[in-house]
Amino acid sequence: MTNAELPTPRTVVPIEPSLLIAEAFDQAQVTELRHSVSSCAHSAGLTGQRLDDFVLAVNELITNAVRHGGGQGWLRLWRRPGRLVCEVSDHGNGMSEQQLDDRSRPAPDTAGGWGLWLARELSDAMQVESGPAGTTVRISAAAD
Repeated sequence: MTNAELPTPRTVVPIEPSLLIAEAFDQAQVTELRHSVSSCAHSAGLTGQRLDDFVLAVNELITNAVRHGGGQGWLRLWRRPGRLVCEVSDHGNGMSEQQLDDRSRPAPDTAGGWGLWLARELSDAMQVESGPAGTTVRISAAAD
């Protein structure tokens, strides 16, 4: 992926001096990006189970972007006072209202459908915006 092909983020949040990562990704970058998120989250004050939970939640979001959002996405990670925030955007077809409203746990024998549920369970807050131009999911966790 070249810089000329980088997708433009769809949501506008003022870039603060606390921006830690702003990166386009596709399948080839998922593992490296997860490691970068883990390192930045640790430096931002997440440790132990909180760190593991946040990194797993982000991994689910970037995996969803690759699988369901057109094969690539855009990740931004930044600090706010007392919080770590991650936003993952893609340019897929969007999600249905039913998918957006469904907060129930998937059945144990379900092969898919766990990503958003896990991200919601493993983060302190989650917001989802979705439409025909793609989906943006923002999660946050309290950080020291």
